[in-house]
Amino acid sequence: MAEAAELDPDEVLAAYRHGAFPMADPHSGEVEFFTCSPRFIVPVDERFRVPDSLAQTLRRGDFSFQIDTAFAEVVRACASVKRPDPRGAGMTWISPKIEKAYTALHRRGLAHSVEAWRDNRLVGGLYGVALGGAFFGESMFSLGDSGGRDASKSCLVHLVARLRERGFSLLDSQYANQHLRQFGAYEIDEAEYLKRLHSALAAPVHFH
Repeated sequence: MAEAAELDPDEVLAAYRHGAFPMADPHSGEVEFFTCSPRFIVPVDERFRVPDSLAQTLRRGDFSFQIDTAFAEVVRACASVKRPDPRGAGMTWISPKIEKAYTALHRRGLAHSVEAWRDNRLVGGLYGVALGGAFFGESMFSLGDSGGRDASKSCLVHLVARLRERGFSLLDSQYANQHLRQFGAYEIDEAEYLKRLHSALAAPVHFH
């Protein structure tokens, strides 16, 4: 049986530009593209909230933060986390084909990671894709047993600060989850999402 084709990074970019995103079937590994309505948005303006307990963690300086110094490691760590799939499965949707495609996008300067380090160890992070003034968040992880409690949340705060600084207007988190509601994340319908998406894509801003 012929091996299925690799995931084309340009196909991923085209999907984002039209409001879709890739996910791998947790059993077969086959990659499909999805849309969802409502869409879950993390605010990058004054509506973004930092929970008090997390603010205390940030003030303590538990972590140092880096951007794009360990992209492959962040994706691999996110892939190793078994979590509820919004489609009903209980395994990761980050397959080797997705890892390869996003690593290629990273080499092209389009996919980025925010990393939390403690004692010279990577203990948390997140990654996603930046196009125009839109950032498409894909996944995050924390190694709580290795000193990384709240590491991924801290990376999100660091990411939002950078997006604000660079003039981004959209931080897309795709499916709703309670983990991000504490930051002020909220749902919008598909029509509103596409309107904001097209406006953000046209913005002449850059992640770096």
